[in-house]
Formats: sequence, structure tokens, C-alpha cells
Amino acid sequence: MKKPKRAGAAKAKKGRKTSASRSKAASRRLAKRSAKPARRGAPAADDTRATIRGLRSKLKEAERRVAELEAAADTDFLLEIPNRRGFERELARAIAYMKRYRASGALIVLDVDRLKPINDSFGHAAGDEVLKAIAATLTRQVRASDVVGRLGGDEFALLLWNLSETDAKAKAATFEQAIDELSFAFRGQRVTAGASAGVALLGAQSDAGRALEEADAAMYVRKAHRRHEPRIRLVSN
Repeated sequence: MKKPKRAGAAKAKKGRKTSASRSKAASRRLAKRSAKPARRGAPAADDTRATIRGLRSKLKEAERRVAELEAAADTDFLLEIPNRRGFERELARAIAYMKRYRASGALIVLDVDRLKPINDSFGHAAGDEVLKAIAATLTRQVRASDVVGRLGGDEFALLLWNLSETDAKAKAATFEQAIDELSFAFRGQRVTAGASAGVALLGAQSDAGRALEEADAAMYVRKAHRRHEPRIRLVSN
């Protein structure tokens, strides 16, 4: 009768060992399953960071491209100075600054007197050369804070800071004289163009649109006067 007891005890002991082994195996499997998501998660996190870096790089490139396109939209492709859109934006900013800080300035609109006859006689390449020379002449005679722009065709505009009415008119006369003195040779002939300038003062009460209209009207009055000045010639042999 004792033998069955020993056999039962052995079986029970064996059962306990088997159960313990099973528990250990289950614990190992559970540990493996718990570890797997961590291993899977690391590459996923790296991929996310790489994606973010890539998106940031693309965003930076897109912002740079937008800035380039905006600059191109505001720049005259021939003369590399602000076009009408760009100049009007600078004028509006300047007037906003003047309103806030009680600053002042002057707007000068300048029209080339004889560009159309030059284009008709010698071609648009000759006219482009004249425009480039005028733009360079005007740019050399203004400060870094001033703005020279092309409103279109043969019309330029200048935004000048901190000038009285007397100084602004004197500056306009200086621009006219500098352009009058430019001389070009086309097909063996000497060509001069000339220019007429009109002035509008800028201050805290100014409006960009009205200032352009005022300077433009003054320019046409000046152009009418200059038609009778004998020193302005198109072509001389």
C-alpha cells in the first residue's frame, strides 16, 4: 500500500515541475511579446523623424521659391529695379512709416522725353539701352534708403526720404540735367533723350494713389514747358 503513495507523490512532484516549467515558458513568451513592440517602435520613430526632417526641408525650399517668385513679380526684368507693383508697395510702406513716425519725403515721377522716336528710328534694342542708362544714372544719384522704380514704358518714379519742397525740386532738376547729358550712338548718329520730372511731397497725411497722380500731373506740366527748350534734341549729325 506504501508503493502507490510513493507513485502518487512522484506524480504530484512531476506535475509540480511540469506546471513550473509551463509557467516559466509562459513568462518567457510574455516577455518576448512585451519586447517585440519596443523593437518595432524604434524603427517607426526613426521613420517619423526622417519624414519630419524631409517635410521641413521641402517647406524651407518652398518658402525660398515663393520669396524668389514674389521678388520677380515686383522687379522689372529689363532694368532690375522695382516695377510699378513693387514701387507702389514700397511707396505704401513708406507712407505708413511716415504716418507713424511723422517723417517726410518726396515722390518724383520722371518721363523720358524722346524714347518713342528712338524706338521708331533705331529699334527697341536702342530704346532698351537708353532705359538702362537712365536707370543706372538715377540709381547712382540717390541714397541707399531711396527707391528708384519703373512705372512702365518710359516712366520712372523715385521715392526720396527727408526732403523739403525746395530740395525735392532741386533734386528733380538734377535728375533732368543728368539725363539730358546722356548721349548715345546708333547707326553712326548721336542721340539724346532728355526727361521731364514732376514732384509731390510726402508726409503723414499722404495717400499713395493721390501722390502718384499729383507727381504725374506735375510731370506733364513740366514736359509741356520743356518742349520749347532748344537744347533738347533727338538726333544730331
